[in-house]
Amino acid sequence: MKHAAFPHTDGYRVGSASSAVPDSLSVVIPAHNEAGNIATLLQEVCDALRGRIEFEIVCVDDGSSDGTGQVLWTLKSGIPELRPFQHDVCRGQSVALLTGVQNAYSPWIATLDGDGQNDPADIPSLIARLEESPPDVKLIAGWRVMRNDGSGKRIASRLANRIRRFFLHDGTPDTGCGIKLFERDAFLSLPAFNHMHRYLPALMQRAGWRTVSVPVNHRPRGSGRSKYTNLGRALVGIRDLLGVSWLTARHVRARSRSIQETRP
Repeated sequence: MKHAAFPHTDGYRVGSASSAVPDSLSVVIPAHNEAGNIATLLQEVCDALRGRIEFEIVCVDDGSSDGTGQVLWTLKSGIPELRPFQHDVCRGQSVALLTGVQNAYSPWIATLDGDGQNDPADIPSLIARLEESPPDVKLIAGWRVMRNDGSGKRIASRLANRIRRFFLHDGTPDTGCGIKLFERDAFLSLPAFNHMHRYLPALMQRAGWRTVSVPVNHRPRGSGRSKYTNLGRALVGIRDLLGVSWLTARHVRARSRSIQETRP
């Protein structure tokens, strides 16, 4: 793949239902202390997309202490699609996601968690769903129907999703799933804040776009430990939920049209 091709193409082609269907893709992967998982994940991305679509992989090492950045540097010589970036210290998943999207070349972004629990083989299914969708659908969200987590994490996630849907009415069964497909410009127009990645469907809908959820595979973590605890997630989640609820309630939109100059 020639990276220079990305800045000189609009990255779209005409589809049957949508006026803007991607013909190139930037896969953005935030990673913190995932040295044991990232090589396998990157190879799976290549296996899923090579020959299907022009793509790049923008992997952001979020201040890892386990050598994730060095692993990415080593892998770069064998994976021409890989463009690695690194934060000086851990800034959080949402900041790493934003760094990746800002540096991405394609108008369309697919995201994956760096722990390998999202299956890259699901990305073509998300693209296919986008092709069937009207042009105002700007986000296809993964839905982990069968979770491969411990019972405590599953229960906490189910409860959190119910509370979130009650407050935000976003109609999304699994907003925390890391695999998503969205338009880059639509994402960059959203308000940026820590933990925003958990509220992307609600934020997209707030901006006037539609979102769709698609069942995806969910796998056990390959190695390492989760960066989140149920208590920690709950404490920040309450504040974030109230903030997003306020943003949604206070948002205003107006339709406009050009006033054409007329001559007598």
